[in-house]
Amino acid sequence: MIDTAMILAAGKGTRMRPAADDPPKPLIELAGESLLARMLSRLMAAGMSRIIVNVHHKAAQIEAMLADYAAAHPSLEIHISDERDALLETGGGVKKALPLLGARPFLVANADLLWLENRPAIDALMADFEPEKMQARLLMAQRSTATGYHGDGDYHFLPDGRLRRRTAEAVDWIFAGVQILDPALFANMPDAAFSLNTVYDQAQEAGGLFGTPLEGRWMHVGTPEGRAAAERLLR
Repeated sequence: MIDTAMILAAGKGTRMRPAADDPPKPLIELAGESLLARMLSRLMAAGMSRIIVNVHHKAAQIEAMLADYAAAHPSLEIHISDERDALLETGGGVKKALPLLGARPFLVANADLLWLENRPAIDALMADFEPEKMQARLLMAQRSTATGYHGDGDYHFLPDGRLRRRTAEAVDWIFAGVQILDPALFANMPDAAFSLNTVYDQAQEAGGLFGTPLEGRWMHVGTPEGRAAAERLLR
């Protein structure tokens, strides 16, 4: 029943080591299509009819691309959440956009995501979501099959589908950047910059943080090396 999503497109993409005249990270093209266009297409294919996009760095370029995309897809509502005055990080950006997102659970996705899937990942995430017992459900990818990723993973996947954040030891599950969130999670969050990790920790503490495994291959494109590896796979 979820038909509203938010794309987080306000970051500066500094790990890509951009030149001054490079496009913002969401508009970087891989195999002839920008990351943002790919995410918009995935969300539309999953049934989203209303998409909110936050902007900050090189906002005018992203807004122009979104205007063109909206003109080509008249059935899709696209709204801008403007963070030009202050970058609010992931959590603060979502909280600022809550009036546009509404009172029901919604999807949130990073703009710079890329994956190959054996079954539609966003459809699977929504099919697994049970609002009566879940506050958040995260799409999770296996570190052992990911490209461009060199970290130690994010969460333990428990037998009942719940997630527990790793402490010291490395784990094989990476948060893949797409999630379903209950807006009630933001009730006590500040009207300022904060990370969505704060929201996940709150949901975990309440026993309401769950995961859905990605059936496919996740590609981290946050660095030039990761981008090059993803380009090779796509081609």
